[in-house]
Amino acid sequence: MGEKPASQPSGSTPTSSKLPPGMVLGPDGKPCKICTSFRNWKPAKAALASSTAAAATLTTDTRAASVPTLAPLPDTRPAHCPPDVEGIGRATWTFLHTTAAYYPERPSPHQRANMLALLHALPVLYPCSHCAADLGAQMQGAPPDVSGRAGLSAWLCARHNEVNRKLGKEEFECAKVDERWKDGPEDGSCD
Repeated sequence: MGEKPASQPSGSTPTSSKLPPGMVLGPDGKPCKICTSFRNWKPAKAALASSTAAAATLTTDTRAASVPTLAPLPDTRPAHCPPDVEGIGRATWTFLHTTAAYYPERPSPHQRANMLALLHALPVLYPCSHCAADLGAQMQGAPPDVSGRAGLSAWLCARHNEVNRKLGKEEFECAKVDERWKDGPEDGSCD
């Protein structure tokens, strides 16, 4: 559940224009907002207004009053906007890791079935089609371990680290899942 570099889903028709870096096409062959990080999202309208946006961010450098500079465009979406791939990914991983942290040590058959149903629903229902397909492929190669809290937490951590590697992000030390998602650090900073 993470961002994939600009590409086209299998079976889609290539577009005639080059995609901006980081832009991902959805299953319909159109740019996918939920599959693309906000910092890479450049709607077609923005291309037309890019000179206007640049002009709007033009400021005067106070150290050299006559030297105009461009203010950087924001990297994060305003809180009132729908989530991008990074926001939905963080929220999903938070939910999954926290759910695993509170999953029983010895789950009942009903609890195991429900956890499997939740995990198997993600590749079908997750809004980012690329992320969903990637998770589905990961689950084919390494089926979920719903035998108990420790197994599920370790399985999720391994899947999350696979995504982190693909995205060039730092991996999480899986021995610290309880500290991160349930107990908090020993220093009491989260109490």
